[in-house]
Amino acid sequence: MHHFDLKDGVLHAEGVSLEALADSVGTPTYVYSSATLRRHYGLLREACDAHRGALGDALIAFAVKANSNLSVLATLAKLGCGADTVSEGEIRRALTAGIPGERIIFSGVGKTDAELAFAIEQGVRQINVESSTELDRLIAVAATKNAAPAIAIRVNPKIGAGGHAKITTGGAGDKFGVPVEEAMALYARVSSSPHVTPVGLACHIGSQITDLAPLEAAFRVLRDMTDALRAQGRSVTRLDLGGGLGVPYYGDAATPSPADYVAMAARVLEGLNVEAAFEPGRLMAANAGVLLSRVIQVNERTDGRRFLVLDAAMNDLMRPALYDAFHDLKPVRPVEGELLPHDVVGPVCETGDTFARDRDLPPLKAGDLVVFMSAGAYGAVMSGEYNTRPLAAEVLVDGERSAVIRPRPTYEAMFAREPMADWLKD
Repeated sequence: MHHFDLKDGVLHAEGVSLEALADSVGTPTYVYSSATLRRHYGLLREACDAHRGALGDALIAFAVKANSNLSVLATLAKLGCGADTVSEGEIRRALTAGIPGERIIFSGVGKTDAELAFAIEQGVRQINVESSTELDRLIAVAATKNAAPAIAIRVNPKIGAGGHAKITTGGAGDKFGVPVEEAMALYARVSSSPHVTPVGLACHIGSQITDLAPLEAAFRVLRDMTDALRAQGRSVTRLDLGGGLGVPYYGDAATPSPADYVAMAARVLEGLNVEAAFEPGRLMAANAGVLLSRVIQVNERTDGRRFLVLDAAMNDLMRPALYDAFHDLKPVRPVEGELLPHDVVGPVCETGDTFARDRDLPPLKAGDLVVFMSAGAYGAVMSGEYNTRPLAAEVLVDGERSAVIRPRPTYEAMFAREPMADWLKD
């Protein structure tokens, strides 16, 4: 996380003091670094351009589900980034942020007819079809619009990978995509359809993958299928390789680099003459953000356990509760003293509202500021208002300037979304 550093004894996001942000915006607050977003996109773009012969004019389509804030998307849009979307809402967000339809991929296992119609109307780059049933519905919807949208068949290669069973998407028992044999049959069936235009194949086998071997195996499945389809006289011009490359939450320098990842894909696809698409989400956003929080109190029990109670909770950052995920915790001002084991918890009335157990930390006290590192992906986007807790604010930093890009709602604004039933207005 190159753009979150100590300056004058205080942790900064680029040129902005996190202490000053906490004073002006409050806590909990997500803080994102524009420089990190640009750097990560640039590294991927540079790697893709270095392998243009094998990957064509590769599209980098940011997975909007990782961080859907409009300012984050607009920052990437200005760099030429595309969007991988899984709902009409995400398509609308991408368009609003300045990403044109021709750089938007529409994925997802349960697209409604209304969503398919909207994607067709917006001229998205392609719709990734995940089942024969969905394909039939898409053809019917396209027929009503006299359209023939570009599609890719999402393949389930029976290669599952990822940092947790709940984010593994390419295994035989996972709900995503269709087996190789079925994908081949679907591609052949639609090659003569007047209402869809098959352009290629897609796969995405999981998230937080820290080993290139399963990714390479999946890409080789797509290559073999491309060769087989072309031998049947079918046109295959695009391969959507999905995302999933992991990030070093634990500071593990052994995590494969974006350059190594892209070079591997280029090696597998060499000579196919296809245009590749990559769909990074976590890879782009995780280390571009932190969750800023304040210590409410430290509870020390007679049995020796210490509970560091923060004003951030599981409704603000769900990943530890959902996936037992690790996030490094740092004080905004370094604290001297013996490291002692703490359970790091929030104020929500759930035992699951626990960020870490037995985490060795310095002697923090009430009022101290801390940050959860690597929190820019699957953080704010998954948050809610459980226990009637206002959503965390979001701030974007660019150099020495900052902007609140999602204000913390007032209680009045929260309640205004719930109109009282007429018969209760007495």
